[in-house]
Amino acid sequence: MKALTVQPLVKGSARLDDVPEPPESDGPVLVETLGVGVCGTDVEILGGEYGWAPPGRDRLVLGHESIGRVLQAPAGGALAEGDLVVGIVRRPDPVPCPNCAVGEWDFCRNGQYTERGIKEHDGYCSERYRITPDYAVKVDPTLGMLGVLLEPTSVVAKAWEQVDRIGGRAHWSPATAVVTGAGPIGLLAAMIGVQRGLDVHVIDQVTSGPKPDLVKDLGATYHTGPIHQAVEAPDVVIECTGVGGLVFDAMEHVGPGGVVCLTGVSSGGRSLDVDAGVLNRSMVLENEATVGSVNANRRHYEAAAEALAAADQRWLGRLVSRRVPVDRWQDALERQADDVKVVIELGS
Repeated sequence: MKALTVQPLVKGSARLDDVPEPPESDGPVLVETLGVGVCGTDVEILGGEYGWAPPGRDRLVLGHESIGRVLQAPAGGALAEGDLVVGIVRRPDPVPCPNCAVGEWDFCRNGQYTERGIKEHDGYCSERYRITPDYAVKVDPTLGMLGVLLEPTSVVAKAWEQVDRIGGRAHWSPATAVVTGAGPIGLLAAMIGVQRGLDVHVIDQVTSGPKPDLVKDLGATYHTGPIHQAVEAPDVVIECTGVGGLVFDAMEHVGPGGVVCLTGVSSGGRSLDVDAGVLNRSMVLENEATVGSVNANRRHYEAAAEALAAADQRWLGRLVSRRVPVDRWQDALERQADDVKVVIELGS
């Protein structure tokens, strides 16, 4: 079968390969891959900056944002032939650490977890893959290919859960939220905020293209300036860019008792002048909290599936800006002006 593979840490090593059928040791559920989303992590792996091959091999099958159709599944189980499913990315470490032992593998404490398409476990950008039922999440069949948005939605579903848990340390009735960044993660974070009935404000740099209209049609407000010009003292800030200036802007301008959740990963090598004393004083005296959030466990995938099922499919369809056949996978990496989410198609 065909699969997109790469030699991790070697730039320019990606290619479309013929690979063996997925091993039965991966699980009893056989899935036909329909599509795989492309994100910044994939770009880093393809650029030789990141990634680990499975033990004993030098190449890794890419792809962690997936949508597929079940071809075979154990009789009497939760999955059946024809179901649309998304594969969970992370697997718990084999020790396991205390968090992995209770299904909270997104909080793995010893770093021995694996991730499909990223770390020591083949991904989903192959014509078929196998999986165990507990790592496959059913998707509303009406979503079709839009189910490929479930993995990034799981990331922000976890972020909102973290916000709720921290906000719930006292009376918590948030009304206003700011999302920094109008990429796929930011737009999906804003979508969940709107679904929760919050007054949502999205901040990004661009003034043209699809992003301003996507935010407006979601029922949120689009801004291009700093947070304090967009909304005064928001209850929640979901930071989705990793840009250092926005991170500190969020921490400085979140409202009293508010929560900042950081989901963007910053690149190194950049310095900022920050008045740490003022920032510390504000966070302490106003009971403000900042938390980092990454990855997701099954609970977050299920919450994401519910959020996508409740969303306007016409709006979701506009997030998938391009679909590229797998034999032209290079085209998916060539950034175009109106790109939001690009999907590599493998199945029909």
